[in-house]
Amino acid sequence: MAFRLKLVPEKTTFDFFKHQKLTFGFSVVMVLASLVLVLTMGLNLGIDFRGGTTIRTESDLPINVGEFRQAVTPLDLGDVTITEVYDPNFRADQHVATVRIQAQDGQEAISPETQTKVLAALQTVNKDVKITSTESIGPKVSGELVWTAVWSVLAAVAAILVYVWLRFEWQFSIGAVAALIHDVTVTVGIFSLFQLKFDLSIIAALLTILGYSINDTVVVFDRLRENLVKYKKMPLREVMNVSVNETLSRTVMTSGTTLLALISLLVLGGDVIRNFVFAMTWGVIVGTYSSVFVAKNIVLFIGLNRNKEKKDPSEKFFDKTDVATD
Repeated sequence: MAFRLKLVPEKTTFDFFKHQKLTFGFSVVMVLASLVLVLTMGLNLGIDFRGGTTIRTESDLPINVGEFRQAVTPLDLGDVTITEVYDPNFRADQHVATVRIQAQDGQEAISPETQTKVLAALQTVNKDVKITSTESIGPKVSGELVWTAVWSVLAAVAAILVYVWLRFEWQFSIGAVAALIHDVTVTVGIFSLFQLKFDLSIIAALLTILGYSINDTVVVFDRLRENLVKYKKMPLREVMNVSVNETLSRTVMTSGTTLLALISLLVLGGDVIRNFVFAMTWGVIVGTYSSVFVAKNIVLFIGLNRNKEKKDPSEKFFDKTDVATD
């Protein structure tokens, strides 16, 4: 007999609107608190957004990133990121690492004296290491990266709004986008609260969170649309409850397996990707929460015209009989 893992029963009857004011109010408070934190405490911007210098090093001996980091720490250079570079074209004895150092007191690039100190510190760990190239990012370029990152997130949200609007109804698109704004704002707020480093990798995490969250929300909305046809006389609130309960097993299983992988990376992945993985982990949690407690509440608040017929846009590609979502 095949064994199927079930985190929740296949059929549940939870009332997700029983504490509607509490759950939705909690979301509103978290969003407002996040905005206040960002405005008052700001973000701990990384080198990508603050400007700095990237030093490329090379050695014939293997590189220990942890020891390199410990050697550079006493120099008190601020935000320093050290990563080992892997390339299949490298020789067997070619070991490359990059040292990224934030801009120092208004200078676009670190001084030659600072480079010498960094090299000397690294050579205490690996005497064969040498600097092969140095590149700097000035304040102007880093400022442009900030706005590019903001526009990329806004463009993703706008594209999702249009997609959900065309796929369902405009009320669904408002609910979906409200949930996405909730997810992004709360995630950024957490980074502001704990002053975690915020760089381009976190922007990548935010964009990934948007995709994950909208996927979960669309699953709920798709079942809701089916049930609006199936239960024509049932109140909208009850139809929503039925829809979330019917998709709850899928939601918990998907989120649970994703979190297993992310938590493993969070514990074992190391410092280089820890902030990225933390953003993803937190994003999956709040994304699942918003799909269940934010998106549908917005739709319920706005209301739906259940007497209006609406065709599924995909029906023009298939031979189907039109169904009214009465």
